[in-house]
Amino acid sequence: MPRIGKKRAAPIIFIMLMQRLLFICTQNRLRSPTAEQVFVTWPEVETDSAGLGNDAEVPLSSEQIEWASTIFVMEKVHLRKLKQKFKRYINGKKIICLDIPDDYDYMQPELVQLLLRKVSGFLPAR
Repeated sequence: MPRIGKKRAAPIIFIMLMQRLLFICTQNRLRSPTAEQVFVTWPEVETDSAGLGNDAEVPLSSEQIEWASTIFVMEKVHLRKLKQKFKRYINGKKIICLDIPDDYDYMQPELVQLLLRKVSGFLPAR
């Protein structure tokens, strides 16, 4: 005989959503690849990087933008170029300018510390 008035609680399903971080600079040789490497082991995070310059190691693609949940640009000029070249793809995207000048080498400790300080507040706790 069915029980009337008693409802069974629906099972709770937890879905861990990976944050997909895209780091952008000009040539994709120093700052954005460093950021990609710094955060690749962060829990619940996936990373990618690209450049907006014509001679970028990995030129930015619309597929990368669509993949990303958060986009970090190194300078305001990158934000302007992103808006000019990829306007139709960035609608609704979370874009953060880190204001990190092109004064660092790949994986330079000062750059790593700066990235940790500026980006980690946007990420799940470690």
